[in-house]
Amino acid sequence: MASSSTVSNPDANSNRSRESKRKKRRKIGDAGEIEPLTSLDQSRWRTDNEQQIYSSKLLQALRHVRRSNDNPSPVNAGRAVRETADRVLAVTAKGRSRWSRAILSGRLSLRLSQINKKHKKAKLNNGNIKSKKPAAAKKNRLPAIQRKVRVLGRLVPGCQKVPFPNLLEETTDYISALEMQIRAMTFLTGLLSAGGAGAGSVAAQPDRLG
Repeated sequence: MASSSTVSNPDANSNRSRESKRKKRRKIGDAGEIEPLTSLDQSRWRTDNEQQIYSSKLLQALRHVRRSNDNPSPVNAGRAVRETADRVLAVTAKGRSRWSRAILSGRLSLRLSQINKKHKKAKLNNGNIKSKKPAAAKKNRLPAIQRKVRVLGRLVPGCQKVPFPNLLEETTDYISALEMQIRAMTFLTGLLSAGGAGAGSVAAQPDRLG
């Protein structure tokens, strides 16, 4: 009876086959298929308005960090400023890029902690150096361009396992954002070193924050 019902209902069979093909395509896509490019607008980071928005948010965030840490050590203070600047940059990007989402979700700090753990284990397990040499030799046999792409993927947050076209787009947007960050922080440093007279005017424009 089951076989006769299957034969008598060819539409159901075709729907099942289409659904199974869709699932296979999804699995293939998850394994490294090129993602659709998001058309990130790198020119937005070059506008004065975007720099003003970032400077205002950064100044407010740094003031909050300073209030929460009364007497930080120079090392901790520098790390706090760097992390705050990157987090505010990711907030300004509004999660449109993979690198900004990675920073906001904390994957970058998690990745760094994992790397530190691996280094500690490597120091403790000096007896396993011989077993690691074949893996290192195999890595060195990779084409030069592939090795450079891997290094680039590690430098851009959240882009360690993305296809090459997406990596190039994310890298271009990330570099443009970092250039804007440098300009904004240089501007704020000049204001603060001059006595902070203009710093208040930068932060006193909440209506321009987006």
